[in-house]
Amino acid sequence: MKLKLWWRSLLFAGVFSVSVIPAVSIEKRVLAQSPASHASPITVTGVRLKQTDSGLEVLLETTSQQPLSIATSGYGKTFVANIINARLALPEGNSFRQSNLTGGIAVVSVTQQGSSIRVSAIGSAGLPTAKLRRSNGSTSLSLSAPAAPTAQTPTPQPAVPATPTQPEAIAPETEEIPPPVTPDEQPEGSVQGDEEIEIVVTGEQDGYLVPSATTGTRTDTPLRDIPQSIQVVPQQVLRNQQITRLDDALRNVAGATPDFNSGPYVTYRIRGFEALNNNLLRNGQVDAGAGESVELSSVERVEVLKGPASVLFGLGNPGGSINIITKRPLSEPFYGVDATVGSYSFYRGAIDLSGSLNDAKTVSYRLNTAYRNSDSFIDFYNSEHFNISPVVTVAIGERTNLTIEGDYIETKDSGFTPFVPVVGSVLSNPNGKIPRDRNVGEPSDEINASLTRLGYQLEHKFSDRWSLRNTFAYNFRDYSDKRTLPGSLEADNRTLNRSYRDYEFQSTSYALTTNVVGKFSTGSIQHQLLFGVDLNSYENETLKFAEATAAPIDIFNPIYGQPRGELSSETSNTTITDSLGIYLQDQISPIDSLKVILGGRFDTFDQKSEDFSADTESSLSDSAFSPRFGIVYQPIPAISLYASYISSFTPARGTYLFGGSLDDPFEPERGRQYEVGVKADLNDRLSATLALYDLTRTNVLTEDPDNPDFSIQVGEQNSQGIELNLAGEILPGWNIFAGYAYTDARITEDNTYDSGNQLPNTPYHAANLWTTYEIQKGNLQGLGVGFGLFFVGDRAGDLDNTYDIPSYVRTDAAVFYNRDTFRIALNFRNLFDIEYFENGSSATRVNYGQPFTVLGTISWQF
Repeated sequence: MKLKLWWRSLLFAGVFSVSVIPAVSIEKRVLAQSPASHASPITVTGVRLKQTDSGLEVLLETTSQQPLSIATSGYGKTFVANIINARLALPEGNSFRQSNLTGGIAVVSVTQQGSSIRVSAIGSAGLPTAKLRRSNGSTSLSLSAPAAPTAQTPTPQPAVPATPTQPEAIAPETEEIPPPVTPDEQPEGSVQGDEEIEIVVTGEQDGYLVPSATTGTRTDTPLRDIPQSIQVVPQQVLRNQQITRLDDALRNVAGATPDFNSGPYVTYRIRGFEALNNNLLRNGQVDAGAGESVELSSVERVEVLKGPASVLFGLGNPGGSINIITKRPLSEPFYGVDATVGSYSFYRGAIDLSGSLNDAKTVSYRLNTAYRNSDSFIDFYNSEHFNISPVVTVAIGERTNLTIEGDYIETKDSGFTPFVPVVGSVLSNPNGKIPRDRNVGEPSDEINASLTRLGYQLEHKFSDRWSLRNTFAYNFRDYSDKRTLPGSLEADNRTLNRSYRDYEFQSTSYALTTNVVGKFSTGSIQHQLLFGVDLNSYENETLKFAEATAAPIDIFNPIYGQPRGELSSETSNTTITDSLGIYLQDQISPIDSLKVILGGRFDTFDQKSEDFSADTESSLSDSAFSPRFGIVYQPIPAISLYASYISSFTPARGTYLFGGSLDDPFEPERGRQYEVGVKADLNDRLSATLALYDLTRTNVLTEDPDNPDFSIQVGEQNSQGIELNLAGEILPGWNIFAGYAYTDARITEDNTYDSGNQLPNTPYHAANLWTTYEIQKGNLQGLGVGFGLFFVGDRAGDLDNTYDIPSYVRTDAAVFYNRDTFRIALNFRNLFDIEYFENGSSATRVNYGQPFTVLGTISWQF
């Protein structure tokens, strides 16, 4: 297929207009380049704001006639202009900040970041558009919040007169405009005289630093203003590492580890605790099937909120939540094609299409689809995957947007049994070492899974300060497997007993969320209020479950295809959980340097279970209140000191107290966390977070010592730790994404396991480092290399701590070349082919890690 490349030209006609090539990432342009001879920094002596008909004007007063060198970027609702080689010298101090503005701009800040000045503007409803203008020693940025596009040009609204709570109005400029220089005297791209540059930003966030996220507050809030640790794995990291699976993306998150791998479904632990169904989110909405989104072709980034989140998302374990943010439609045409081949017959193709469907650009779309087929280092194991994800956004008037999206994922795994016994892998075996390609199941085993999602998101802006969002999601999951699973290992340490199961399962979920966000002030105190209601219904239905005895297998000399026993009688059951959550949150700013978050949520749930085989029914219901408190203090704009208390709850499930009944249920499990930390902008492109936390989980079910078939609710588990994250650009072209986690997660009370036992698959020490460098100019411009280290320390393989999984250091690398719309890359995983283990769950279930693997990818974006 012949690929066509469209280029936009630079037009000089009195006004210098810059349009960018539509791309998946935000275009960053140096809009004005100072000559190299200007070594001394330009001084900005004043910052003033002026309200305009279309938004807001930021005026920067300088003492020099030199053209400013400005690089722009955008992420979420935040526009950023970095003024290179400049310093602030303001009468009121070394920073400027105004919040709760009108005209569609929520916050404007001007701060010193190393040798640059950063101008940031957060839009109330979207990414602001900007125009740059320079005249007589001053530079102004005209900012406008993007209104929903319509077929007709909206009537301009009159400017609101300035009040004491609004930005100071500026008198019109009266200084004489200097004569323009000739083209030969003017540096390329510089702003001279009375010329103007229109800044156009399209697409998604670009780079390793994502300063804004919605996961921590359900509002678009800078990470530095959120009193909780949040780590974001951005699109550029996913692309540079050629990540297609969620478990590979989470290697970059300190404190997150894989807990169990079962075909298309992978579970994780965060800060020592399981991140199960209600800890999985998709675009900020609970999505129990998100763990099956192992193919990331439609995913823009992955946000991980550390610690409890019940005050925002309801039922859930206290370790943390994983929020998968999907790609959204673009207004300008964009087309992307990826083709990848690799080790173990890995083949993958992906297509990403976006653009407007009408001339008025009121309807835009995005379509992502991918197909993957691969073998594995495990004998007989083959995986086939297909997904398609359409999204359409419609502008309904100037203030209302409707987004409709769907997702269909289909996976087939054959010969899938990735487990081997501990003795012979982690521990020594007198018979030798179990090869890491050994399959202890059968070549005929198979898993078939499909997932269908449908939903919408409706956003309406009542004014610049008040907005409403309503979202709905429907998920249907269909899963079946016919698998041979490991049982116990005989005393000869080579004969593995096995069982066979025939299992069919379906789940259906509905989620409806409505919330209102409003900004207002009480005197000099600024507020951002969030009020919402969540309705969720989740049904798990086992259509069929039957077991049979499978023939034992010699793990060192396997013989496959032996006959198995008769299947047991089929069992089937269903469980329906309905929940209602009402939450209220206020983000309070008494002064610009102090932020306080107060929040609370009331949840009630009702759960009904029916065992069709035994013809029995049961039900339980309960409710809980989850509070949240956090405070952020910023002694200087680049530093945020924070502290928080937050809680969670989740229904306790098990066999009830001896002598009790299903109508006398357990209390919900509770989680509570205390966290303190520091978030720092080391420069204008590099940020770090240091967090210390103490997290306790109570009401954990434990075995009744007098009646082992029943449970009592006396268990307690605790996790304490330190986490350090670093992300961004060290120097032009040199990016880094790194983290370290110390996690001491233990049983503190239990009747079954010893107090002090380490929680499984949770290392005391874990660290990750990924760094890339791309040549910025010259004949080799676009050539880059990447290097990664992933360290995971010793960790327990089960709650009883009967064995430890050894530590490992995995080395990854990459070589890539970017040129305009073309990219080619080679990625090397486990470069030195070390033998390591991902996780364990029992004495006969431990997973080998991936051997040396090569992936080659060719990409076009046009």
